[in-house]
Amino acid sequence: MDQPVILCGLGRLGRRVLESLRAAGMSAVVIDRHCDPSSPSLKGVRVVVGDFRQVEVLEAAGVHEAGGILILTSEDLVNISAALTARQLNPKVRIVVRMFNQNLIPRLGKAVQNVISLSVSGMTAPLVALTALTGEALGAFSLEDGIRQVTEIKVTDNSPLIGLTVSEAAARHHLLVVALSASGAKDRLWHDLDAETKFASGHQLVVCGEPEHLAPFLGVEADPLAQVLWAGWLRRNWRVLWRTLSEVDLPVKISTAILIGVLIAGTLVYYFGIPKSERTISGGLLRAVGLIATGGDLHEDELDQPWQKVFVSALRIIGAALIAVFIAIITNYFLRARLGGALEVRRIPDAGHIVVCGLGNVGFRVVEHLLEYDERVVVVEQQRDSRFLATARRLGVPVIVGDATVTAVLRQAHAATARAVVAATDNDLVNLEIGLLARELNPRQRVVLRLYDTNLAQTLREAANIRLALSIPTLAAPAFVAALFGDRVPTIFLVCGRLLAVQEIPVHEHDTTLIGQCVRALAVDYKLLPVGLVSANQYSSPRPADQILRTGDRLTVIAALPDLERLLRREPLPANWAVEITDCPSAARPKLTQLLWERQSITGHMAEGLLDHLPIRLGNNLTRGQAEDLLARLREEKVAARLVNQSEALVPAASTDASERVLNSLSQTHANS
Repeated sequence: MDQPVILCGLGRLGRRVLESLRAAGMSAVVIDRHCDPSSPSLKGVRVVVGDFRQVEVLEAAGVHEAGGILILTSEDLVNISAALTARQLNPKVRIVVRMFNQNLIPRLGKAVQNVISLSVSGMTAPLVALTALTGEALGAFSLEDGIRQVTEIKVTDNSPLIGLTVSEAAARHHLLVVALSASGAKDRLWHDLDAETKFASGHQLVVCGEPEHLAPFLGVEADPLAQVLWAGWLRRNWRVLWRTLSEVDLPVKISTAILIGVLIAGTLVYYFGIPKSERTISGGLLRAVGLIATGGDLHEDELDQPWQKVFVSALRIIGAALIAVFIAIITNYFLRARLGGALEVRRIPDAGHIVVCGLGNVGFRVVEHLLEYDERVVVVEQQRDSRFLATARRLGVPVIVGDATVTAVLRQAHAATARAVVAATDNDLVNLEIGLLARELNPRQRVVLRLYDTNLAQTLREAANIRLALSIPTLAAPAFVAALFGDRVPTIFLVCGRLLAVQEIPVHEHDTTLIGQCVRALAVDYKLLPVGLVSANQYSSPRPADQILRTGDRLTVIAALPDLERLLRREPLPANWAVEITDCPSAARPKLTQLLWERQSITGHMAEGLLDHLPIRLGNNLTRGQAEDLLARLREEKVAARLVNQSEALVPAASTDASERVLNSLSQTHANS
């Protein structure tokens, strides 16, 4: 993207977006009413001071020549007004708008052409949820066959990676190397690494893989519930019943016990002391309940003794009083405890669940994503009138209405034995307090903090050992930049100073750039790292680099934003490479004969003749990726070959002339015979 991007609004999110634009190598023009153009953070950036809703301000920023417009204030109405004004001035420019109103987000894009609306909470919630599951803040994303995690690994003296090459690490441990850093050497991304590069002690790796494959290198259990001993059905339900009774208020217990005692006494008296009544336990219980609770007939004809009449009268009076007291206490208890809340607390797991503190925009969406992964979730929310409270309960999530900064509330949520604790309230200080309290309950607890203050998040990671302190502007900013390139990008992370994106690329019908192309060739040409490939019949390939793309396939890759833009634009590539074969074992001759027949449209006899006059060219006018893919296939057959740039005029030209002379000679011989 050669044209500058107009950035409207320089708040916390705006500043992080500006950093992401710089990391992506893009120029920007900033419009803000209160920013200081002389600020060191704006060095090299053109600043226009003013209201970006005004036509003259947008024109001064160069709206007619802009490569994109980002509108990032915290007021939806201001953002919509600016977007409509910019659309009138430049009908073709892509506009990315920050929105809080979830109902407007999908509708604005349909109503106004080439406008993408993004929600900060909608973009960051999946990352927070995956961080809680995987324990990794660098990056995580979901594929058809499970979660992929992007993490940093340090190669130590006793690491199983010592001495392995990049290709061997991929084969043995299912690790895709994204970047490699070595002391005193330049950081290298995957496209700058040779497959035979060996790992040594002190290397810092950024790798991508499934959590269970990464767990041994991170020092954590692949299954966090592997050591949990599960109780049987009877024991679990008895434990729930006992916990329920132990937490009931004392007045409720006392009144219930007295009422039960009176019923038992009445039943026994009717059974043993009144001969004319029905001489069964059930009959005695029925008479006692009818007398106390319903005001039934006294049956005076059955009462022969004076004490019996006194007992029945006293039972009627005492029962009426007990029923009134019991109903009043129980009603008061349920009103205070909220019946739904009192019952759902019983469903809090003993261990292995995820506690989410705060049920705001981000917190609720974190809960939704965790439920999509079939995780058990417990919510702690302080506000009884939270608009997401009823919805969370309808989803089957236990909700504790209380203050998560109170240790007793965290204990009630069993935070000490939870898989992770997510502090997702709207207050940074409250989130920090929740995180520290959770660490007190369990020093090894995985705590994920949602923070707006970028500096605070960085300080907590470096100084307080809270590795999963996540800055919301830092997580959201790259997605706004990625939206300038087209479709929404699920995950973006910063590695070695480069902004990398995870993108799913669908192969559509008539897409000549992709159909029939080997994934390995595409990866080399556009500097992609293939991480997953799902075919049209929903089959997930374990080795996507070796596959040929077909209609309906969906390829997931990691790429730098400029390289991703080249691919999305289907930018043509120079085809000036060839492969030169220098030696061929006899076992590989049939395979090479077939390749020559396919690529040069010659007969088998002519192909055999060419193989007797090495070196020869196999494939001309190839892209670099196509040439490297062909070279890899030849090396699998133990064929000695090398890449040749056709723009070089030395050996390649002589080799080509020799091949042509051999072909002419063979053609003449074939014609004579």
